[in-house]
Amino acid sequence: MHVSRLQLVDFRSWAEADLALEPGVSVLVGANGQGKTNLVEAIGYVATLGSHRVATDAALVRRGAERAVVRTTVVSAGRQLVVELEINPGRSNRARINRAPVKRPREVLGVLRLVQFAPEDLALVRGDPAERRRFLDELLVTRAPRFAAVRSDYERVLKQRSALLKTARSAKDDLRTLDVWDGHLATHGATLLAARLDLVADLGPHVTSAYAGVAPDSEPARLAYRANLPGTGGLPGAASLPGAASLPAGYGEPEGERADPELLTTVLLDALAEARPAELERGVCLVGPHRDELELRLGPETARGFASHGESWSFALALRLGSFELLRSDGVDPVLVLDDVFAELDRRRRSALAKVAGTAEQVLVTAAVGDDVPAELEGRWLDVHEGQVRGR
Repeated sequence: MHVSRLQLVDFRSWAEADLALEPGVSVLVGANGQGKTNLVEAIGYVATLGSHRVATDAALVRRGAERAVVRTTVVSAGRQLVVELEINPGRSNRARINRAPVKRPREVLGVLRLVQFAPEDLALVRGDPAERRRFLDELLVTRAPRFAAVRSDYERVLKQRSALLKTARSAKDDLRTLDVWDGHLATHGATLLAARLDLVADLGPHVTSAYAGVAPDSEPARLAYRANLPGTGGLPGAASLPGAASLPAGYGEPEGERADPELLTTVLLDALAEARPAELERGVCLVGPHRDELELRLGPETARGFASHGESWSFALALRLGSFELLRSDGVDPVLVLDDVFAELDRRRRSALAKVAGTAEQVLVTAAVGDDVPAELEGRWLDVHEGQVRGR
């Protein structure tokens, strides 16, 4: 899989851009502020419908413009698809595939598979659990785009139920309605939780292997999913509530039993029943995948709070390289984007990253200084300067 063309209108700093790309390595070199990261950010937006730099779409539209347009041509298995996204802050975004409108922008998900490594990835290790949940869910949607709808449904139910909890203490009708929303939350939450468990089971060995490659002298790395559920046996929860269903030992482990949404629905319903008094008192939803944690461990310790700066970078790198290998094992090479990361890595980590990158069908690299890019990454070099992209 590769991107053969990128066209932009009023995206970030670019009033217009039209860039032809090729398989192999393309290195975009330019001083800070010249817009090289904006180019790869646009490609990433097509793959995920989100930015790795900002939480909302408004910042993606060039100042003074009403909308932005991102158009990419994606080639996979000999088939060419043109994906066009119209970003309209404050209004609904629009999408087209081969010029034909689609009902929802999320229908373009899956056309382009991409793994992007950027300086912001250090937050995957040192940041809040929300960063790691987002990482899991984006990778989940990349592997199986139907889970974009699952995430949307769960977030909608969570919002409705949370609003109801704020008023339910003084209204008996609200309490009866809350039972209905408990069922919806458990059903959608169980589907999302089961998918995350299976994803962590599949991803874990790739991350362990990638970390050993970039930090061979460190403690071994592994992933553990911590669900905010009671009595989970091999899936430790944040609380233990009496009378709740438990999960089989080894549940969610690489060699263990695959996750069962029906069983998880029962567990969630039990947990919601036990937690209701506390939820009513606090007015917030205390149970569900929105409170879970992807735990990153180095030996016996969690990486967050214990890992050194170098170990944290190694773990962030291993998460992305592990994701790349997992997606590749599904049968399609994703596009690999390395956004201004070589300046953050020492020689050994640069070499390890370059070794993997050299095997990808397409690699897009950005760098402020060309000397930061390892010599192993031979390919096409492009200079980005004053709104222009020129080949060397």
